[in-house]
Amino acid sequence: MREIIFDTETTGLDNRLDRVIEIGGVELDNHFPTGRTFHVYLNPVDRKVHPDALAIHGITDEFLKDKPTFAEVVEEMISFFGDARWVAHNATFDMGFINAELARLDRAPIAADLVTDTLALARRKHPMGPNSLDALCRRYGIDNTHRTKHGALLDSELLAEVYIEMIGGRQAALGLSSNEVRGAQQESDDSVVVIGQRPRPLPSRLNQRERESHAALVAKMGVKAIWGRYGEPR
Repeated sequence: MREIIFDTETTGLDNRLDRVIEIGGVELDNHFPTGRTFHVYLNPVDRKVHPDALAIHGITDEFLKDKPTFAEVVEEMISFFGDARWVAHNATFDMGFINAELARLDRAPIAADLVTDTLALARRKHPMGPNSLDALCRRYGIDNTHRTKHGALLDSELLAEVYIEMIGGRQAALGLSSNEVRGAQQESDDSVVVIGQRPRPLPSRLNQRERESHAALVAKMGVKAIWGRYGEPR
């Protein structure tokens, strides 16, 4: 099963007016990172970055001036995601913006049943919270000290680690491609040693005095002693 852990950065909070200015994605195959990523900055054309948004992600209007528009990268994005599930933290926000951008191009929206919201998953798993990405990194021991600002690709990489831990803990496999993992599994399968029954039982480790002492103890316990069910010890 393919999944793309993704994140967006935007000019503001209102997807009716604001625009997507960064998209980052990390590919998982059967919950293992493949090493394939998608990352692009976008020119919002007719929309300035709101100061509150700038304080969060640090992406300036000047930086975005020469970047491609969403219309110029949409085919590349759709091709990368393909038939994978879309996985995001607070996916309602990110998908609202992605689908708003698609609607501006008269393209079909991404169906809700193709989307997994890790924030909803975290709230079910940790109902007492907090469940922000930073809080989940602390909970699962994932190093996020290099995250001084929000960034779509960096946040996707951190979320991929968090997501893997939330669904069962495969963190040791991060960085391995699915082919490498399958290869390791195959190596392990080829090296399995099947242990059969011994041709002769091992000799008893009890001497005669120990046997007699045990028999005397069982006799004192009476006919209901559990040892009586198993006969003389070896």
